[in-house]
Amino acid sequence: MKEIVLGRTGIKTAQNAFGALPIQRISTEDAVKLLRRAYDGGMTFFDTARAYSDSEEKVGLAFEGMRDKVYIASKTMAKTPEDFKKDLETTLKNLRTDYLDIYQFHCVNQCYRPGDGTGMYEAMLEAKEQGKIRHIGITAHLIGVAEEIVQSGLYETLQFPFCYLATDRDIRLVKDTVDAGMGFIAMKGLSGGLLTDADACMAFMSEYDVLPIWGVQREEELDQWLGFFEKEAKMTPEIRSFIEEDRKSLMGDFCRGCGYCMPCPAGILINNCARMSQLIRRAPSANFLSEEWQGNMSKIEGCINCGKCKTKCPYGLDIPNLLRKNYDDYQKIVSGEIKV
Repeated sequence: MKEIVLGRTGIKTAQNAFGALPIQRISTEDAVKLLRRAYDGGMTFFDTARAYSDSEEKVGLAFEGMRDKVYIASKTMAKTPEDFKKDLETTLKNLRTDYLDIYQFHCVNQCYRPGDGTGMYEAMLEAKEQGKIRHIGITAHLIGVAEEIVQSGLYETLQFPFCYLATDRDIRLVKDTVDAGMGFIAMKGLSGGLLTDADACMAFMSEYDVLPIWGVQREEELDQWLGFFEKEAKMTPEIRSFIEEDRKSLMGDFCRGCGYCMPCPAGILINNCARMSQLIRRAPSANFLSEEWQGNMSKIEGCINCGKCKTKCPYGLDIPNLLRKNYDDYQKIVSGEIKV
């Protein structure tokens, strides 16, 4: 398994890390078991966030008494220094630790800087001076903001969406981040569940100096990633050809399922409904045709065109139009007019 050094943090870990967002959906017992299996299988880097409900608490339980054996990163969506400090104290308590290896500003729409009037970067520096955090990181979804972050030279790590659907601009961002001495943490390596070939996803990541954090919820998912500790993923002509074909079918305006557009005033489950066409074809399941999902999709008819989702989408998608297209396609599938 290839090892990655996260820039000037000096953190060295296998290029195969655990994204702890999905464990908020399972029981504490199952989550702790999953996290310990990940560690026993070779993973040493675990990424969570204050915004992931009880994810931090589960990570804390899993690694209590063995803090020095793992790297733990968390995040805050605080907008004021006061809320920042509250979040940090809550996170440390939840994780049963007195320090974080990396603390990250979460899903920012600006590059926090010293003297910008927000006091946010100063709050990070203070926490680092107090020994509560060891390295300062940041996460973003907007490419322009991410580029500004790299150019600022203020951060030790950048977390940004990266997978084999990456554009040339995304790839240049990775190279610029590494050249700047920063660690690049790759989120959304499966593009919100649309990419289903683990070999292709891992082979792509292996070509770059990035640390992918795979969102894991089930043991069978974890088994896929732990398998790469036994059999290293390598890019082959066959995998490269598969990736190119997949890119042709998915590039363009499609929903990654990040959920930052939520909640919807009309009750639409946007993060799945706006990509149902891809989901139902790429991961066929009778569940998608259930009465429950037919009901969920029918809520699209009640879209009030308020535009709130469009303003919050980090990818600038025309979500109301995307929802209608997916609903039209879905109705044809339910009626049998289109076979999947």
